[in-house]
Amino acid sequence: MSDPNPPTRYFRGLQQGAFMRLEHAAYLKGLLKPFKGKGDFEAWASQCFAMRDELIALAQRQVLEQACGHPFHLLPIELAQQTTGAGTVFLRWRRHDRSAMGVALWRELVASSSTPVNLLADLHAIELQRITLNMQISLLHTLGRQAQECASKAAEADDAYLRRLTPIPAAMRDR
Repeated sequence: MSDPNPPTRYFRGLQQGAFMRLEHAAYLKGLLKPFKGKGDFEAWASQCFAMRDELIALAQRQVLEQACGHPFHLLPIELAQQTTGAGTVFLRWRRHDRSAMGVALWRELVASSSTPVNLLADLHAIELQRITLNMQISLLHTLGRQAQECASKAAEADDAYLRRLTPIPAAMRDR
């Protein structure tokens, strides 16, 4: 039986369709394949970073836009972007005056009797979305960095291999 008066929801989480618009959808296409050298690793790193950036843009357009709108802008905390030193962007809870940041603020908000009960489900959905997006962004960033490292190692392996195959001219050996 469905409720004839369902509660009003202000936040709509991302659905599979939003991820399908990303270049590679929501799976690790390209990871489990034979990498043949530096170029393959560089291409995979580029794909990971591009997908990370697309996911960040999706979070900005669809999640932050809602979380900063009505009625959430009336709350004492907000969901905001935080850019890390590595250049990645994560979603964080913070006070409007930026005096404090972190999930503890969200917990306090949800526990507070001054928070309207009709917003609790939305706040829970936003927090679950934030956790998921931050994990996905972090993983894509890490995969990209690992692929860049492998590209560098592959280049070193190529150099060592080519040095061994390149004959040393007689004039150079006699020195």
